[in-house]
Amino acid sequence: MVASFVGLLLVASALFVGVWAMFYGVFFLIGSTHPALIAAGITAVIVVAIGYLEYGHLETIERLSDARPVDRETAPELYQTATRVAAQLDVPPPTIAVSERDAPEALVVGFRPTNVRLVLSRGTIETLERPDELEAVIAHELAHVKNRDAMVMTVVSLPVVLAAGLRSRLARIDHPGIVIAVFLVFLANAVWVVGRFLTAHLSRARERAADRAAAEVIGSPTTLASALSRLDREISETPEHDLRDASAVSSLSILPLEPADPETVMLGPEGDTEPSYWWFRKRLHRLERRFFGTHPPTTDRLEALSRLERES
Repeated sequence: MVASFVGLLLVASALFVGVWAMFYGVFFLIGSTHPALIAAGITAVIVVAIGYLEYGHLETIERLSDARPVDRETAPELYQTATRVAAQLDVPPPTIAVSERDAPEALVVGFRPTNVRLVLSRGTIETLERPDELEAVIAHELAHVKNRDAMVMTVVSLPVVLAAGLRSRLARIDHPGIVIAVFLVFLANAVWVVGRFLTAHLSRARERAADRAAAEVIGSPTTLASALSRLDREISETPEHDLRDASAVSSLSILPLEPADPETVMLGPEGDTEPSYWWFRKRLHRLERRFFGTHPPTTDRLEALSRLERES
């Protein structure tokens, strides 16, 4: 985890220094006074502007999850469970929201522990028939609150967000500044790829930490493992269009809400012929999940919980 933090710091530094160096070179060549200072000012303005635009235009996760708040009167058992688990983890009780989606979603929204919303879908509540399994899932999500993972991941993902914003805006440039744009696009792409890899590695580590914390709080790693197995099977059986609807919150949910393989695009007059390149597309998709996935494979998480059960 420390290596990921250091790597992301280096990636962010590379982005800032690269942008600064490019503008420094431009103003130095045209004979401007104080080119270093001018380049630093322009770089700072670009970084702040892109960061504001990227974060300012994101829809809230609550809206993306299409969840509605519930309280002690409308969902007494859910309220009591969440309040009890929050007390065990020594975090404030969350506001609870339930979405009507069939996809099994479970996530927390909010940067500060005092202002957190726990979002659960009907798919999750109905899939977890045993109350202790639902408690284990809630414990996992509130462990993220205890560890302040939302704040940590938001900060460390800043280089990726800035690089993505820079890429999308530079792609529209078609005037003489294209030479500068090509350099910045190359830099932004490199930062985006490396930053995504490191951010995903850190995210997987935070998921494992939340699993351990939840298992300790409920006193049963087996129960959390059972809940993850049920949710994983439910995701595999969920229609792809339902998973696409939930894709916006996939990285925040307890399990990624996406199919193991990409949706097949069939060819031929009858639409029943698989493209000859599809084997390569599936392999590429699996490699992408391996290196850029925000969650560890469910099998790895189950094995870790099994080891924890034996040790305890």
